[in-house]
Parts: sequence; structure tokens; C-alpha cells
Amino acid sequence: MMNFEKRTGPDFGAAAPTYPTNGVPDWYRDAKLGFFVHWGLYSVPAWAVQHGDGVNIPTEDAYAWHQYAEWYGNTVRIAGSPTWERHQRLYGPGTSYEDLADRWDASAFDADAFVGELVDAGAQYIVPTTKHHEGFCLWGTGTTGFNAVARGPRRDLIAEFHDATRRAGAKFGVYYSGALDWHVSDFPAIESDTDLFRYRRTDEHFARYSAAQLEELVERFSPDLLWNDIEWPDGGKGPEAYGVAAFLSRYFDAVPGGVVNDRWGVPYHGFLTREYTDIPDIISEPWESTRGLGYSFGYNQDEDARHSLSGAALVRLLVDVVAKNGNLLINVGPAADGSIPELQRDAMRELGAWLRVNGDAIYGTRPWIRMGEQAGVPVRYTRSADGVHLHTLDPSVGTVALPAEFGDVEMRWRDGTPARAERDAHGIRSVEVPVGLRGEPVAVLTASGI
Repeated sequence: MMNFEKRTGPDFGAAAPTYPTNGVPDWYRDAKLGFFVHWGLYSVPAWAVQHGDGVNIPTEDAYAWHQYAEWYGNTVRIAGSPTWERHQRLYGPGTSYEDLADRWDASAFDADAFVGELVDAGAQYIVPTTKHHEGFCLWGTGTTGFNAVARGPRRDLIAEFHDATRRAGAKFGVYYSGALDWHVSDFPAIESDTDLFRYRRTDEHFARYSAAQLEELVERFSPDLLWNDIEWPDGGKGPEAYGVAAFLSRYFDAVPGGVVNDRWGVPYHGFLTREYTDIPDIISEPWESTRGLGYSFGYNQDEDARHSLSGAALVRLLVDVVAKNGNLLINVGPAADGSIPELQRDAMRELGAWLRVNGDAIYGTRPWIRMGEQAGVPVRYTRSADGVHLHTLDPSVGTVALPAEFGDVEMRWRDGTPARAERDAHGIRSVEVPVGLRGEPVAVLTASGI
């Protein structure tokens, strides 16, 4: 996947606008875990082609076999693609993607119950998609009739998400597709990485349209986080009042503790984003790892346990990301009716149960002098006011080697069991994992006074 902070332009030279200087607030760095919610028209067909084990992001000419279900609105326009074939078979010739708006029934959606599941799973912030690349808005916008109040659910879904999130005490963010909107564009389908940036509107009219929609979202919901995607229209990157620089300044005036990501295509960014990417070491800047529980963000009804993170794998992913100075924005993809599929819900609940015991070694922490080391058992480190937390990623092994820095300090497992170091035949100091913790996805040892 590309790193969006490296995509900036055009160069306005002496006419370049002045961007805000806001950094990344402590609330965001302390939060560690957020939940994305990808929900839209694509949740009606809820399908994308599978490629076997693992996520296979399309390469230059593979967009006809796109694995992301939320890209259905593009893939279905590629004649002969598996998505096109299936759409013809299920919905019949002449049924357009946009016709699915009138088939979207969200009657099972209870915002408080839905958000409650996310918060119980440990979410500190929640980021629903307000408008994905398909152009369908999930709030009652005055900019277009192509929205969830006028069609389909006939409900202001973002208002419901917002109100429930505030009631639950979590931070609220919004995802917005800044430069891709297939509903108001006449481009052909995107079939390659080159097309991804070639077939997007960059004109002033669209820049004003995008700015007006984000202004609505900020005015109505004061989101703590703005998660923009696929850059911003070039026609709105200059010094204009409707330009992204001026908009961001107004946003930070309205929400002083707000934060943005790096996908605006401009010199300014907040936290970095990494999508379905394994990061090998600590990143010095605040960053966010994002992916679906499965191989897609939007719900894919053909996914099963082979394609989705187990609860144990989700716990280990969170620990790995946090040890490397990141937040995890894990995605839940609801079914069209607004229910959370059982496979996703089970993993979320296991994560929540683990965090209720071990959350102090995750929330509010910072990286240690290294993210981890291999001495037979993979480990990760975080640090807090309580000390350094050693997370052993395979407690079933029974013992874990200690770093030299731990020395002669008090050490306790998260269940309260004291840990006493012993030297093995090679002189390496190690501790025994309590039997009761050996079945955990990750066992946490805290060394005080380091």
C-alpha cells in the first residue's frame, strides 16, 4: 500500500497557502484503539472476490478482482469482472449500483447497542464512513439527494452514530472520501493504480462540493477526528476560502483538540496511516494501523474464519501496533441491516475481555527503547508510569527471556503473581509464565522502576 504522506501537490510556489501547525493531541496518542465502521450501499450486495489466504491488494491491472467489498461500485462497472457477472445474475441487467440505495434496509440498526459493542471491545474512538467513494452520504446533507435520509434507510445514520458515541463517552470521528465520488463523476471504472489518481475530479466545482459536505459534518457533529481518504481535489488545494488549508484552520478553531490524518495530498498532515501493512519497527511519528477484521473493510458475506482475525490474533495485532508507537483503527463491517456479523463480534468481545484485564499496559502507554526482541519467544514492550510492560505473544511456551535492562527490579504478572528471574544453562535470565496465563493470547509482565 502507498504511504499517503508522500503524495503532495500541486506545487503552488509563492502562492502556496498557509497550513495549520496543530500536532497530534495526547488524547489520540493515549487512545490506542479505535473502530472504523464501513457501512454503505456496498453492504447490500456485501461481496468481493476472494483470493485465498491473506490480503491481496490489487496491483496495477488487478482492479477487476478487487478484494475490498466497499469497492463494489467500481468493480461492478468493469464488464466481465466476477463482481459484474454476479451482479447481472442476482439483480438482472439494467439494475445499476445506485439502484441498490432503494434496497437498503437498516431496520436492525440500534446505534446505542452497536456503539456499546465497540466500546465494550475497548474502543476509545469511533469513525463511521460518512461518504465512501460511491458518493452516498449517510447523513442528512443539503448538498445532494443521494443520501440515507432521502433514500434507503431514510435515517440520519451519522447523527445516530454521533449521539450514541457521545453518550458512551468515546471520541467521535468521521471518514470522508475527499477526491473520489463515483456518483458525481463521469469517469470510466478504475482498473489500475494509475487510474486511481487519473480518474478523480480535481476541478473547482467538485472542490467546493467536497468542502461544503465536510463543513456540514464539522458544524453538525464537531468530530474529534477527520479521516480523509484518497487526497483532496486539486482545485481546492490553493489559498481559496473553500480550500483545504482554510478549511483545516476553521476546523481546528472549532475543535481545538481535533486531529486529522495524512491523506489530504497537501504538505500538512496529522498522524500517519498504514493500511493492511506490517510495520517492522517503531515509527517515531504518531501513526495508525488500519485494516478490517477480515480481508475487506465492507462486509463480505463469503468470508469465514479462514479470512478473519480471531480474537487472539486481534489482541496480538493491537499489542504489536502499540509497541511500535501506533494506534490500531480496526474496522467492523456491518451487514446491510446494521447488525454486526457473529464472526466479527466474537473477535471483538475477546479483545474487550483481554483489555479489561490488561488495558493499563496499552492505554496511555508509549514505546520503550525497543519494540521487542526474539529470544525463542516473541515479545513486545510498552511503558507507562507503572514501569515497562513486557508482552509475551506466545505464553504457552511457559517461559520468557528478560532484557538486561530489567535487572533486579520488582516484576509482577497482570494477574498479580510475582515473577522471579532464573538463569538458564546459557546464563539468560528468564521468568516462568503462570499456568493460568498460558492460555491467554498475550501475557503481560510489568517491571517497576525502570
